[in-house]
Amino acid sequence: MRKLPQPVPWLAAGEDFPPVETAWSHEDPAPGLLAAGGALDVLTLTQAYARGIFPWFSLGQPVLWWSPDPRMVLRTQAFKLHRSLRKTLTRFLGDPSCTLRFDSAFERVIHACAGKPRTGQPGTWIVPEMVQAYIALHQAGHAHSVETWKNGELVGGLYCVNLGRMVFGESMFAHQTDASKIALAALVAFCRAAGVEMIDCQQNTRHLASLGAAEISRAEFVRHVEKKASQTAPAWHFEPVYWNQILTARTTAPP
Repeated sequence: MRKLPQPVPWLAAGEDFPPVETAWSHEDPAPGLLAAGGALDVLTLTQAYARGIFPWFSLGQPVLWWSPDPRMVLRTQAFKLHRSLRKTLTRFLGDPSCTLRFDSAFERVIHACAGKPRTGQPGTWIVPEMVQAYIALHQAGHAHSVETWKNGELVGGLYCVNLGRMVFGESMFAHQTDASKIALAALVAFCRAAGVEMIDCQQNTRHLASLGAAEISRAEFVRHVEKKASQTAPAWHFEPVYWNQILTARTTAPP
């Protein structure tokens, strides 16, 4: 008879998280599930991210907190700039109708990510409660958007969380082909220029793996976060010279 998993702790608002090592394992129904309940205020969210924990739940569920093992991360020096994306970036940079912006439309970006159709999923985990929580996190200076614009229209982008010299990727959207990839390439270029070595990707996907992301153990991830999250955060702005951080690197993957 299969052993039942340990009960998931229910957190009161302001209550501390349990150790990440107590999260459900691969033998349990929801690997990485750590706790439920608690609050989605700025203090709780920053404390969670600083310990390698993030919220993820669907409409009608309580707040669920996760710390999976292994963890999918993109080491910024391992980013694979495919030849096709290099050509796309070259066209983008040479087109005066195209611009890249940071934090000019955070709320529009997160709403676009929430409305993005997801294959095999009836809805989104970016529920209204999450949207409001991350808008507050943005207003507190801990969440940022990277935006791709064309002819004055927002055509793609992503949003992420930043603590010190650690960046945690959240979600992307694209209304035009490769618009979200351009935003990700810009984030990588910025991170390289700012001395950010790792972008958290949370879960393993084929798309992220194709861009250079790979799994590491939770223990290694938490050690890295603990070291980097307490450092001084970079100023979030993008300079054209940052593109050199990836465009001058050797192509590391086939088209």
